[in-house]
Amino acid sequence: MKKYTRVPLEVTAVKYEIGKGMEDGFRLLSQVVTNDGLNTEKIVKITREDGTIVCPYVQNRRGLVFIRENDYIICEAGNEKHVCGADRFPQRFKPIE
Repeated sequence: MKKYTRVPLEVTAVKYEIGKGMEDGFRLLSQVVTNDGLNTEKIVKITREDGTIVCPYVQNRRGLVFIRENDYIICEAGNEKHVCGADRFPQRFKPIE
């Protein structure tokens, strides 16, 4: 079987911060648990003034990706967004000098 290496891809990345408009939208926590069946332990949860709890996400060709604590938002050319955990970010991405 032939082996390959990833082609370098220049992206922009920033650690997610609440209130900065980095996400594509929000879904009610109750929907995330009921409809999506995800483990919500580390997903970012925001309590709104009316008491509802929402979870931020980015949307890409694979669907909705919920943002977890300390995740980075990765933007590729064409504005496609991805999420990368802080534990994997330094292994996958190196700063451009």
